[in-house]
Amino acid sequence: MSIKTTRRNFIKAAALTLGMPTIIPASALGKNGTVAPSNRIVMGGIGIGPRGRKVLACFLKQPDVQFVAIADAQAAQRETVRRIVNRDYGNEDCYKCRDMFEILEWDDIDVVQITTGDRWHALGTMLASKAGKDIYCEKPCSMTVKESQELADTVNRYGRVFQAGTQRRNVDNFQFAAHLARSGKLGEIHTVHAGILKLVPNVEWLAEEPLPDPNEVDWDRWLGPAPWRPYNKKYVQGRWRGHYDFHGGAGLPEWGSHTIDLCQWAADADGTMPVEYEYEGDSIIGRYKDGKRLVLRLSGFKGEGDWNVAGTCPVRFEGDEGWVEAGDDKSIVTSSENLLEGQPTESLSGTDPIKHVREFLDCVKTRKQPAANADNTRFGHIACHVAAIGWQLGRKVRFDPKTETFIDDEEANRMCSRSRRDPWHA
Repeated sequence: MSIKTTRRNFIKAAALTLGMPTIIPASALGKNGTVAPSNRIVMGGIGIGPRGRKVLACFLKQPDVQFVAIADAQAAQRETVRRIVNRDYGNEDCYKCRDMFEILEWDDIDVVQITTGDRWHALGTMLASKAGKDIYCEKPCSMTVKESQELADTVNRYGRVFQAGTQRRNVDNFQFAAHLARSGKLGEIHTVHAGILKLVPNVEWLAEEPLPDPNEVDWDRWLGPAPWRPYNKKYVQGRWRGHYDFHGGAGLPEWGSHTIDLCQWAADADGTMPVEYEYEGDSIIGRYKDGKRLVLRLSGFKGEGDWNVAGTCPVRFEGDEGWVEAGDDKSIVTSSENLLEGQPTESLSGTDPIKHVREFLDCVKTRKQPAANADNTRFGHIACHVAAIGWQLGRKVRFDPKTETFIDDEEANRMCSRSRRDPWHA
């Protein structure tokens, strides 16, 4: 079967060839509470591991989604996903393959979930955009400043709906905290705080091991655009983080892509980013052109300056009349009880993408822009990468949000991009 052949045409051809009767189930007509095919969103997955399966579970809960195919460089992961999908649907229809280009060329797949490692996020998104797919992509969505630019430019050029996996924009307590900041209830916002992990230098490479059978682990495809590196099974088991070729600078984008994104939103700065970055101990201080400060500081430490909320990815928004904090444990803490009026009575955990997934699907149908669209992702991610570059250089840096380049700093500008290994290009 040519990979240009659609599933629909393949099934029709098989029915004619084999003399199969044409039986139309009630579900195909939208009866018995199901969604008719004309209103369904047909979906494929690319690189679905542990986090990806949590996202997939949210898609499978949506009555208007039909997940049909998984592409993954690892046989064990694609088989796990196939079993999950088939168990959920009560059939054996989920298709599996190791080549993502195969499902990108199916013309009746509307949406792809990209939950590979970081090295594939931007390139996979660009290839999916060119193939006419809408994209839900886990964060960090880019490895560099340039990839952040290319991702947004390509998504917009091809008119695709894109949702980054920065799901806290659709989690109730974070939404409420941002509302307090944006509505003026905290007064004039002057400082926004983003929780991050401790920044670390690049991790040493692991010892070389024999290459596996590509049918079990396609190491070349797993690496994709990253430089060739000797194989070690721990990389494909999730130990790729911290290694420069596979991970964003100093590990900052790991949590920073979430928390800086929220700070950008609260500071009404989605179309820009800080213009300078300097370093104080374990913290990074960014300053916007209008004078607001973005403080990147450790999550979960104790002592002076401790967070008042628990869980990963805390944020704090400060105005001249009050402050608010929100964290992944669903909590909201404010400087005054009065500010809590109207707070959500229930909230998701900050790691739960269910509402984020639903918003994305609604936007696929309406063609509206979701909360974590490509443009918002561009600026928030670039701020992550710029802060990481300055930390790696060990000095204050200045950045122009209009040209998206460092000011009078060629060394920093050279760190804004990385080469892609042939033949993996958009």
